[in-house]
Amino acid sequence: MYIGQQEGSEPPVWRLIRSGACSPAENMAVDEAILTLHSEGRVPPTVRFYGWAPATLSIGYFQKAEEEVDVEEVSRQGIGFVRRPTGGRAVLHDAELTYSIVVSESYPGIPRSVTEAYRVLSEGLRLGFVRLGLHAEMTELSGDKKEALAGAPASAACFDSPSWYELVVEGRKVAGSAQVRQKGVVLQHGSILLELDTQALFRLLRFRSEESRNRLAAAFERKAVAINPLLRGAGKQAVSVADAEKAFTAGLEEGLGIRLVEEGLTREERELADRLVREKYGTEEWNLRR
Repeated sequence: MYIGQQEGSEPPVWRLIRSGACSPAENMAVDEAILTLHSEGRVPPTVRFYGWAPATLSIGYFQKAEEEVDVEEVSRQGIGFVRRPTGGRAVLHDAELTYSIVVSESYPGIPRSVTEAYRVLSEGLRLGFVRLGLHAEMTELSGDKKEALAGAPASAACFDSPSWYELVVEGRKVAGSAQVRQKGVVLQHGSILLELDTQALFRLLRFRSEESRNRLAAAFERKAVAINPLLRGAGKQAVSVADAEKAFTAGLEEGLGIRLVEEGLTREERELADRLVREKYGTEEWNLRR
């Protein structure tokens, strides 16, 4: 039995959207548009896969952009920039597959707790890693361990922050996800890294000194890892974004007990997303407001 499935019944159908590479503002606007239309009962639960054009630094809702990000360096390098509606820390979206899951809080089997909902929704991600030949595990941090990690020096980078549940391979974090609940709907989205360029990310963040930057970058590399370095290290062939998309589509179907059917955005979703780009995610008022 899985979320939303009645005993002896066929798996419930969710929508699958493959957006390809989109602008930073468009990506966040589409996720919010799906959430809003789903809250109104006008679109079904949705899984979306997407990429970024150009490569983009996204920051969490609560981050102070000008204190934590070198905005001038981001612009100089031609990197996109956007603030997410979810929490968490900075992510450099480049060689990765990004996913989002939108489903009602009242959907059968969705836990009320944010952390437990993260565990349930991320099981499909774990199985996606397994399909790529990686022994991924969902680890639960004890309260003491999480408290100790939270008090340790860390950077403004997403994979540097501990969560109650983490997807790990060989003890290193392999997916960075964040969740928000609005209008009775859960939006969880995150990065599935194919490659990881720590130095490129850390050049875009602010630090007290170069010594601090280098020390925290080295610590970050001990905590986080990407798919293809793991595969190459095991003597296996690296995978493409298309390979990853296929594996995680199957993993989410298995992990959530659903059937994904590919569709596009509705006209209402596209119109709302266009408006959110103009009025919110494409504006400095939103992106630099803290």
